[in-house]
Amino acid sequence: MSQHNRPSASGLFRAHGANPENLYRALGLPMPASILDFSTNTNVLPWKGVLGFDLMERLSNYPDDSAEELRELIAAREGCAPENVLFVNGSNEGIYLLASFFSGKDAAVLQPVYGEYRRALTAFGALTRNVFSLSELGAGFDVVFLCNPCNPTGSYLRARGLEALARDHPQTLFVVDQAYLDFLRLEEADLEYEKVDFCSLPNLILLRSLTKIYHLCGVRIGYLLASPEWRCRLDGRRPSWSVNSVAQVAALAFLKDEEFYRRSRAFYAAETPRFIRAVEEAGFRTAPTTVHFFLMETDNDEGLILELLGRGLVVRHTRNFPGLDGSYVRVSTRLPEENDKLVEALADWKRQNSN
Repeated sequence: MSQHNRPSASGLFRAHGANPENLYRALGLPMPASILDFSTNTNVLPWKGVLGFDLMERLSNYPDDSAEELRELIAAREGCAPENVLFVNGSNEGIYLLASFFSGKDAAVLQPVYGEYRRALTAFGALTRNVFSLSELGAGFDVVFLCNPCNPTGSYLRARGLEALARDHPQTLFVVDQAYLDFLRLEEADLEYEKVDFCSLPNLILLRSLTKIYHLCGVRIGYLLASPEWRCRLDGRRPSWSVNSVAQVAALAFLKDEEFYRRSRAFYAAETPRFIRAVEEAGFRTAPTTVHFFLMETDNDEGLILELLGRGLVVRHTRNFPGLDGSYVRVSTRLPEENDKLVEALADWKRQNSN
């Protein structure tokens, strides 16, 4: 793409939210015949199950406001009581519910990270500070938000480290977004070991998403794991029927399909390292990651992203992540043949722009 025909960067570096068509429109670029979206971190494997419900019946009746069947299923999996589980309209609703308790309070967000934590805290008038290391957390803060595994870096703090952090600072509430825990590249036995003992830590709340591993972006459903006291407080501010009937039925169907879950984890555990090696062989440096997405270094993010968009390939800029500021792009693993298309485009870019 020539400099003369290059669109304005103002549209390119907005906080695009997993909608590549909107990105093309914002930039005034022609829509390609097909788009491969490497900017979103959801599971690309197709689900072959059957939801098996009467749509009109679900649409015509109010949902179960307490999501009782889902709560019992999650409680059994987590080894806790249903009183520890609160279902919400996607983990974003949980973020805003939590932020609503900290108006005028001191809050910290461990950066670089997903921007919705700070946005929610700011909306409710919290006195919010960005911090960049664990050593800055705890003392002096009423609440701390962190993402683990972290979006966008893919870094991970082991469960025992999280528990120690909460125990060392009992006056601080730690909100830990675990949306990508299902993609963590650990053996099943190790993943079981990574279950955080939130039941004995009243100042620790875990956020979970069903959007990512089950690709349920459209129905919006997630849940929180918290002490009964915090669960009750949050439920008191949650709008009635915030988790709709279709979302609840879909979540039940996916959660019961253990084979799909295992197959998805196995696929990403194998394909992500292969994909990263191929990207590095194409001449790009990558940052270490524990999940299915990774950061790739670039000294010309605008040029690279626009070149890829011209080929129908979408990656995520990092200019709105404090501490990254455009020095990287974020890439998520897709199917092998799709990943190979991106690698080919990256290799072409490297050849064309090598000194």
